[in-house]
Amino acid sequence: MKTIAPGVCALITLLIPATSFAADNPVVRENQKPGTTDWLLRNHKDFKPGTDGWRREKAVEGYCSHATIRAGQTLTVFVSTDPAARYTIDVYRMGYYGGKGGRHVLKKGPLGGEPQPTPKDGKNMVIECRWKPGLTIEIPKDWVSGVYLGKLTAEGSGAEGYVVFIVRDDRKADLLFQCSDLTWQSYNRWPAWRSLYDFGQNKWHTHKGNDVGFDRPYAVYYNGLPADTQPVTNGSGEFLLWEFPLAYWLEREGYDVTYVSNLDTHSDPKGLTRGKGFLSVGHDEYWTRQMFDNLCRARDEGLSIAFLSGNSVSGVIELKPSSDGRPDRVFGQIVRFDDEAELMGSKSYGVGMADWVCAAPDHWAFAGTGMKKGDGVKDLVGWEYHGEPVGPQKGLVVLAQSPIRDKPKAPHHAATVYDGPKGNVVFNAGTCWWNMVLSTPPGFVNPPKRDFAREDPRVQRVTRNVLDRMTGGRR
Repeated sequence: MKTIAPGVCALITLLIPATSFAADNPVVRENQKPGTTDWLLRNHKDFKPGTDGWRREKAVEGYCSHATIRAGQTLTVFVSTDPAARYTIDVYRMGYYGGKGGRHVLKKGPLGGEPQPTPKDGKNMVIECRWKPGLTIEIPKDWVSGVYLGKLTAEGSGAEGYVVFIVRDDRKADLLFQCSDLTWQSYNRWPAWRSLYDFGQNKWHTHKGNDVGFDRPYAVYYNGLPADTQPVTNGSGEFLLWEFPLAYWLEREGYDVTYVSNLDTHSDPKGLTRGKGFLSVGHDEYWTRQMFDNLCRARDEGLSIAFLSGNSVSGVIELKPSSDGRPDRVFGQIVRFDDEAELMGSKSYGVGMADWVCAAPDHWAFAGTGMKKGDGVKDLVGWEYHGEPVGPQKGLVVLAQSPIRDKPKAPHHAATVYDGPKGNVVFNAGTCWWNMVLSTPPGFVNPPKRDFAREDPRVQRVTRNVLDRMTGGRR
C-alpha cells in the first residue's frame, strides 16, 4: 500500500474551489450564533484500569420522555440525585459554532433532586424506570433540528451527566442525518449489565436475549473491545464518539442538514422523501425490518444514501410498547439481517481492522483527492466494517478494498457505490471510523495507536464528492 502525505493532499484540496451554499440555509444561520464549550463535562470520574467501563454514576443521572421530538411538543426530563441534591440543567444544541461545538439554548434550576428507585427486571429482563418528573421543556419553535445535550449539574458535589434528545422538523433539506440511537440503547448497560448483549450470567450474548428500553439513563459508554476508547460520554449514548465529528464537519462546511432518529426512519417513511440524501452514521448496527423496507422504498423513489458507518443494518430488532402502553419504547433482537447488501452494496461484519485502500482511482468519488490505486488511509477501517461479498446491483463499483489485519480468513473490507433508479446514488464507506478524520471537535477522543487527531483531506474530499453527487451540487 502506498500512502500520500496529508500535507500534499491538503495542498491539492486547497486548489479546488469549495462548494457554495444557499444563503437561506438554516444551519448556516444557526451557526452564526455564539457558541461555547461549556457543554463539556468538567467534573467526571476517570476510568481506572480494571474497572467496569459501562458503569452508572448515581450522583446525577437522567433520561428523557422522547428520543426524538418536534418543536411545540413537550419534553419531560426525569432526574435522580443520590444523595439528594439540588441540580441545574443547561441545554445545548450541538454543531460547529465557530469551533466551540455547542450553543447554549436553555437553563433551568436549581431544582430539587432526590434518589429515584432502581427498577427490578421486567419481562425479558427489561429495565423501565418510573421516576418522578424532574422538569418539562416545551420545545421552542425557533430551535433548529439537531442533537441536543442537557447537561445536569448537582450542587455540592458538582457531579455532571447528560441527557440527550433529537429535535426533528418536517422541512425539505439536502441531507437527513440519522442518529444511531437504537444502537446507543442496545449497548446501554444501565444500571448494570442490562444491555441487548446481556442474558442471565452471559455478558456478551449475541443472540436473542434481553429486551432494552428508553426509559432509563444512558450509562457511561466506552469501547473497550477492542478499540480501547474511553471518552467522557456519561449520559450521551454513542453520539459524541462516532457521530459528532460528522455533525461538526457538516455544519462547519455549511451543508443543509436536518436530524432524525432511527425511530423516525421506522415510523415516518414519507418523511424520508423530504431529503435529497440520507446519512447512516458511525455505529448503526440495529434496525427494524420496517426501517430497512422504508429506506429501500425511498431509494427507489430517488433518495440517495451514504453509509458513513460500519456494522450497519446488522441486527433485526422488534420495537414494542412500554409496559404502560407508550409505543416504541422497548425493543429486543430477533435475528440477523441476511440481505443487507441489497441496500448497502456490501455485507455487514463485526470487528475487523485495516487500511482504507483505493481500488478505483478514476471514479468520480476520488476526483481531486490525488489518490492512485493502492494508496491508502492508514487504519481507517475499524473497529467494525462492511465487506465482501458485494451486492447484486448492476454497475456497482468497489471503490476501496483491503484484507483484514490478523484475520487472514475474514472477508475483505469493501467500500462500494451504485446508482439508484432515478439518478440517485448509494455510497458505502464500510467503516465505523470514517467520520473520525473529518474533524476533531472539542472533546474528541483519539483511539489508541491511531492517528485520527488530524483531519484527512482525502477523506474530506471523497465525502464532499459523494454529498455533492447526492444533493445535485458541484460534481
